[in-house]
Amino acid sequence: MTGLNRRVFLQSLAATAALPVVPGLLPQAAAMSRPPRAQYKGPWARVPQILSDIKLPAIPARDFNLRELGARGEGEDASAAFAAAVEASRKAGGGRIVVPAGKYRTGPIHLVSNTELHLQEGAEVHFIPEPERYLPAVKTRWEGMEMMGYSPLIYAYQCENIALTGKGLIDGGADCDTWWPWKGQNTKCDNSTNAGDTQHGPRTELMKEVEAGVPVSEREYAEGSFLRPPLVQFYECNRVLIEGVTLENSPFWVVHPVLCNSLTVRGITTRSHGPNSDGCDPESCRNVLIEDCLFDNGDDCIAIKSGRNADGRRVNVPTENVVVRNCQMRDGHGGLVLGSEISGGVRNVFMEDCVMSSPHLERGLRIKTNSVRGGKIHDIYVRNLTIGEVKDVIVINFYYEEGDKGDFDPSVYNIQVENLVCKDAKRAFQIRGFERAPIRDLQITNSRIDHADSLGVIEEVTGLTVNNVSINGELFKPG
Repeated sequence: MTGLNRRVFLQSLAATAALPVVPGLLPQAAAMSRPPRAQYKGPWARVPQILSDIKLPAIPARDFNLRELGARGEGEDASAAFAAAVEASRKAGGGRIVVPAGKYRTGPIHLVSNTELHLQEGAEVHFIPEPERYLPAVKTRWEGMEMMGYSPLIYAYQCENIALTGKGLIDGGADCDTWWPWKGQNTKCDNSTNAGDTQHGPRTELMKEVEAGVPVSEREYAEGSFLRPPLVQFYECNRVLIEGVTLENSPFWVVHPVLCNSLTVRGITTRSHGPNSDGCDPESCRNVLIEDCLFDNGDDCIAIKSGRNADGRRVNVPTENVVVRNCQMRDGHGGLVLGSEISGGVRNVFMEDCVMSSPHLERGLRIKTNSVRGGKIHDIYVRNLTIGEVKDVIVINFYYEEGDKGDFDPSVYNIQVENLVCKDAKRAFQIRGFERAPIRDLQITNSRIDHADSLGVIEEVTGLTVNNVSINGELFKPG
């Protein structure tokens, strides 16, 4: 067992004994321990196999201490020390880059295979919000579209055995004066405006190039395009671990793995309240475990994706075999979300024993797509979910953003929800399929919503099964 895997094993034992609890909410889901293998029956019987297929990275047992490479940890620009540590790891065939307690400012960090970036307790890595530092452009996905863009702040491309671990803090450096203004007018920044340098024009041009089939290498959207980079993006990587760290103030999405296999996200905290600050967005990934995390975000908490429109269909890689368990969601546009960049499809998602609640949590479970994005979304299973305060409990929306203006009807079927308990909601449901392409086989069992201002809407669903579901103290029987 490598040093990394030994630590992972011990930390996973500790995490099992100390599951997250939302303050003021009965911890019905979070207090549950890991179910024994015997409880994985029926469709849930796939979970043990998915977990066994997820391999942790193997990191050579050698350390590269940032202090020994010239960093002081006194708030200086430590970019050169980080680059030296990565190069030392590359030359040695891998190892662990150790960031001791202290404050380090830096530009982008590009990891290489067989490398772990480990932040010790008390370590703070602050990314310098100067866009020119994140050049030259790299291959990235932005809102589900491939392009050459600003480097993600922590990035790895076509690597294996990659890890980002520790108890330290990673600050993306974004605020209402840096990075976030490129969004244009938004609800997060009082000083936001659509005048000046914003993403609007370049975003439209990128969409046109995607639809026209322009080669990715010719889609140049870095300097002058104002498309913000994610904080962490591992692209086409195998055996990835992100564990323990706290991530704040991301320019864009916080954790964005793309086309990865064997991905573990464990015990992290994402706390970023800027525009598009999704917590964790696995996109076109296979064999994924997200557990024991806290998401407190300006956008979706977890959003499972698979590429947008023509690009999603061209790459044609779904996100599949995903286990989400024992997580907390606070602020966010949605707790567990599928979409909206979902043209490549999503299948075999299992969420259990999670807790979500906030006056700023808009939706509990959410699928968002339309006839421009399409996507085949099926075999989605949710159980033992406790929701405190939320706007909408379950949302499946075929009319998201562009609405019904395309030729790619979504195919959404076999969605099962059981043992969901919600304390307070504005609406129970906002479920809208198409008459020509209805949502199929939606099952809700053994669940209750203690208070909802309204039932909301359920439209164009075939095979709706509701069993032992109560809303406002009365048995719910859909008409």
